Amino acid sequence: MTALSWGNSYKSDQLPTSDRAHSSPSLAQNRRLYQRHTQSQARYRESLFASSPTAVLIKVYAVALNYRDANIANGGNPWPVTPNGVPGNDAAGEVVSVGNRVSLVLLGDRVTPITDKEFVTAHSTGRSWLAANADGILATHVVFDEKLPFFHVLELPHGLLSRGLRLAKLFLSKASLLQHPDCRDVDSAAGTGGVSSFALKLARASSLRIILTSSSDEKLEQIKKQFGNPEIQTVNYKTHPEWQNEVLNLTNGVGVDLVVENGGSSSLVQSMECTRRGGTVSQVGYLGSPKPELLKEFVPTIIDRRLNVRGINAGSKDDQDELMAAISATQMTLEDILDSTWPFDKADEAIEYVWQGKQIGKVVIKLND
Repeated sequence: MTALSWGNSYKSDQLPTSDRAHSSPSLAQNRRLYQRHTQSQARYRESLFASSPTAVLIKVYAVALNYRDANIANGGNPWPVTPNGVPGNDAAGEVVSVGNRVSLVLLGDRVTPITDKEFVTAHSTGRSWLAANADGILATHVVFDEKLPFFHVLELPHGLLSRGLRLAKLFLSKASLLQHPDCRDVDSAAGTGGVSSFALKLARASSLRIILTSSSDEKLEQIKKQFGNPEIQTVNYKTHPEWQNEVLNLTNGVGVDLVVENGGSSSLVQSMECTRRGGTVSQVGYLGSPKPELLKEFVPTIIDRRLNVRGINAGSKDDQDELMAAISATQMTLEDILDSTWPFDKADEAIEYVWQGKQIGKVVIKLND
């Protein structure tokens, strides 16, 4: 591990978008990265550009995929996306080299990115998303400037970093989806994918009663066995198309305090209908097909049930700081929500696996040992 050395650079138009921004002398570092336009991994021998002596070189150990990565790869993202961009916004890495004026991080620090590099506090107005309008981090090495709120220093046991369970950033930006001022005893986490699995983990740590929905009895049974007592209650929304009524039955007609809603317009009103009066619906995703005709009861329902419907996107760096502190304080482990670990050579298959919705929990791509 040495400080950055300045030398000759390659032409900036040969590099992915995030590196083109750093077009002055650089540290030469071979790396591999994945780009969307080929839908396959591409190998580069290149310099990672550092525009200032405050640059930080990070060795990426693993990237945890989100449905968002698969959705963007298949052209479904409703927000701006960089052509030929690099996917991935959840990762764990280590600082392996720093510029001679870096003061905020040290060699050996374990770090993880925030999804929106301009979302520092609740009052931030900018937007710059990793893996969308900015390149992501599905690469063996990345360079950031320490002056950007781009990464967060972790205090993680080395074992967590080295065993392939690199879920350090695992939806940490989604912590705010469980922040509710009056959450009594019930949380309904809709689904068995990455967001829902982490919501389940947080809800369990908060001693909430959990009702989980899925279209797969097999997935529901697996999660029930995995988490044991207190038993997680489940509803199969394919077997019960009016699944909100099943949730109401499980809560004696009262409804849940909080719904983690990731279906979008196809299920939002149903989620609202099984939320108690004064409860909260956290709209996290849009996995279902757009069905605006199903929203005609939105206004009557939100008024009648006095609901708080919250849009949840990536949280701020402040949100991540709070969640990191909570995970460190509680020594929360994440192995039980890891679905599978894939080698970098099979990144295509991993993204397709997520796209097909086959996972129960998080899917991780391993990049370095």
